[in-house]
Amino acid sequence: MLEQLLIFTRGGLILWTCKEIGNALKGSPIDTLIRSCLLEERSGAASFNYDAPGAAYTLKWTFHNELGLVFVAVYQRILHLLYVDDLLSMVKHEFAEIYDPKRTVYHEFDETFKQLKMEAEARAEELKKSKPVGKPVSNGKRQGHGQKGGYDGGNKNRSEGVLAKDGGDGEGEGRKMENGYANGNHVGVKDSKMTAVIKGKENTSSNNGAFDVNKLQKLRSKGGKKTDTIDDKVPKVDTKKKITKKNRVWDDKPPPTKLDFTQTVDGNGNGNGNVHDVAEVHGESMMDIEEVVSSESESEDDEEVGKESKLDAKKKGWFSSMFQSIAGKANLEKADLEPALKALKDRLMTKNVAEEIAEKLCESVSASLEGKKLGSFTRVSSTVQAAMEEALVRILTPRRSIDIMRDVHAAKEQNKPYVIVFVGVNGVGKSTNLAKVAYWLLQHKVSVMMAACDTFRSGAVEQLRTHARRLQVPIFEKGYEKDPAMVAKEAIQEAARNGSDVVLVDTAGRMQDNEPLMRALSKLVNLNNPDLVLFVGEALVGNDAVDQLSKFNQKLADLSTSPSPRLIDGILLTKFDTIDDKVGAALSMVYVSGAPVMFVGCGQSYTDLKKLNVKSIVKTLLA
Repeated sequence: MLEQLLIFTRGGLILWTCKEIGNALKGSPIDTLIRSCLLEERSGAASFNYDAPGAAYTLKWTFHNELGLVFVAVYQRILHLLYVDDLLSMVKHEFAEIYDPKRTVYHEFDETFKQLKMEAEARAEELKKSKPVGKPVSNGKRQGHGQKGGYDGGNKNRSEGVLAKDGGDGEGEGRKMENGYANGNHVGVKDSKMTAVIKGKENTSSNNGAFDVNKLQKLRSKGGKKTDTIDDKVPKVDTKKKITKKNRVWDDKPPPTKLDFTQTVDGNGNGNGNVHDVAEVHGESMMDIEEVVSSESESEDDEEVGKESKLDAKKKGWFSSMFQSIAGKANLEKADLEPALKALKDRLMTKNVAEEIAEKLCESVSASLEGKKLGSFTRVSSTVQAAMEEALVRILTPRRSIDIMRDVHAAKEQNKPYVIVFVGVNGVGKSTNLAKVAYWLLQHKVSVMMAACDTFRSGAVEQLRTHARRLQVPIFEKGYEKDPAMVAKEAIQEAARNGSDVVLVDTAGRMQDNEPLMRALSKLVNLNNPDLVLFVGEALVGNDAVDQLSKFNQKLADLSTSPSPRLIDGILLTKFDTIDDKVGAALSMVYVSGAPVMFVGCGQSYTDLKKLNVKSIVKTLLA
């Protein structure tokens, strides 16, 4: 049975709840649904699962976009209630008839809901009884598949028989759809089976000799020859490359000075410059200047667009007002939105947004627009694009404060260091961007200590030691083949004794499927409880970003011994200067994890670190 049914406005005002049910829900499933699904543009999903201590709920919902209402049903996941979708649609239709924006109490809807619930349950029982009707279709489909290898005549006759059976049931399906209680999933499966049988009939009745095994073997032999020739060519290219590499002669002489781009060192091996010298060479970090420049340029663009729109409004205002009564307004339907949404999905995918994310976004925008009235002289494409723009801005805008300097000073008042852990896959630039963050913190008069916890990769400690020497900051290291979790713990203790404000923990790069290294990372995070866990990812990745972040979060949750495990808190995007307009990785990562993009790496210098400009990213995605 239902646990709860709730009707509320998009502003959060509860209009009606079922008093007959009156069950006390464990946890806060509806609040979680709003935070994790509706506000995160995941409303296109069919349902939402919520796990609470001692209970597991499934939530389903629907919108009345014209009135701005949300209808949510909650029931125990184990029950698999078939009538919930039908009940929600009927409740939405009936409640819309009596809805008044000035009212907040609807006691008279209690009796209406009882009748609707009884009717929905009765229809669900009828649907269960009518389920065996679909069995011959599945048998016919299996028979058709089994005879694709040869017996065309028998397949044709059987497919016709199945079609005849399906035709007999067509009237019953039409009655179900008219009454509005047909299960969408059930009908979809049946239609797909019918189309499969029809295709099978067409294939067998057209040409019996269409499938020729000899031709297929010839094609395979041709393909094999081509691949063989390609394989023959590949080693030749490789041998040439090897020959060119061998031309370079190595000896015991020191490398030429022109290849040494490091800072000059004195006799003791210490750098002769400090952070002020580095600052003179590199300048001020882009974290402090990028926001002002970008906001000015974008404000000018916004002003120009605003002026143009105002002029157009003045030109068309009298025209629109004259013909508005004639043109009227039309309710948007799913068929009207599909062409514009398909074009938007393709555009997002060309900007390196993961296909799964682009599809979910389009489903969410469709759910938010379906049933709304289209204004006069307003195109569907412009309405869809405006809704998508609002959704993208809402996703990319951080839901919490990302002011690290404020958090650093708060930790300093408590006499403890602020700990940042950098995690990610191999080769994304964790150590380099750790040094950029250190440089930015040093410019704000914050004392920094680096912790070399990458005890796996050869040269990792030396690389971090070079950055520490150039920036004149202390580094805590224990060499290689040590437990990273214990090295980080000792580094934090050393920072607390020395009075360092921030500890930047460098970790080994690891693939998301590497179980031993992921277990070591989970131990490091759980043992030291850092203030910030930054996932460092490349802006070049597309679909792989979804896999990386989701599996990192999943492993951190699964391998944690705490009931409330630490997950990814923020994202640092690297190599942002190499992607041109392919900025979709930022959207994919934020959508998957819900963590904000806190830093963007855009070059090789210490100053090449900036904040993410949400408006600029959205403009690029939709351009």
